Amino acid sequence: MTALYDQIQEAAAAVRARWPHAPAAGVILGTGLGKLAEDVANPVVIPYAELPHFPRSTAPSHKGQLVCGTLGGKPVIVMEGRFHFYEGYTLQQVTFPVRVMKALGAGTLVVSNACGGMNPQWNKGDLMLIEDHINLLGDNPLIGPNDDRLGERFPDMCNCYDRDLLKLGRRVAMQEHIVCHQGVFVAVGGPNLETRAEYRFLRAIGADVVGMSTVPEVIVAVHAKMRVFGVSVITDLCLPDALEPASLPAIVATANEAEKKLRVLVNRVVAEL
Repeated sequence: MTALYDQIQEAAAAVRARWPHAPAAGVILGTGLGKLAEDVANPVVIPYAELPHFPRSTAPSHKGQLVCGTLGGKPVIVMEGRFHFYEGYTLQQVTFPVRVMKALGAGTLVVSNACGGMNPQWNKGDLMLIEDHINLLGDNPLIGPNDDRLGERFPDMCNCYDRDLLKLGRRVAMQEHIVCHQGVFVAVGGPNLETRAEYRFLRAIGADVVGMSTVPEVIVAVHAKMRVFGVSVITDLCLPDALEPASLPAIVATANEAEKKLRVLVNRVVAEL
């Protein structure tokens, strides 16, 4: 764990050398949602390849760079491209950037993702504020020796998505006339999409949407005592009795279109942190 702590400090120092500010928030952009990075004013762009100990993004549409600057009048660090368990990374590697954001001073994590919608009352392109999650990855980024400098051994997850930020997100969505639900995200390993039977199972255990990310980053953020605001973009419908084959281009296209709403929502939420 000493090695992990030292690696975090090295990566944070590398960011600080090029952008000497304390971020109010870290922002993670999901599949097809990278254009939100264009809203960052006075950007300093740092490719992951230039940061010590950072993995590389291999997922489609994930550029693989930090964009540091101002969003909604607040200093932020935006991950334009995240890492996934299915890429072969450990969950400690997947969540390493969250540790670095915290080391740089970020007190809030804003996390977004593209997901499959299982709630039959919702539509493609809708947004969902994440109020809770289910971890079906079969792993946890906190497994192993605990370093008390990073967080306590047994973090409580009963309010892992900050209740005040949820209220803020609902208010902003209402004011901006954005269709925005609130529900439960379930994380699975991927990279394949689910079977009809699996969708029925995931719906039965209480999930509204399903994806292959987010939960590890949120667990580490809670471990690090960060507030979390999570938003899912429903890019395809996963209704077992009306299931049709999904395609990545269609998913990305839906995410690109819905991102216009996400940009408004995230900009305003960050501005009011």
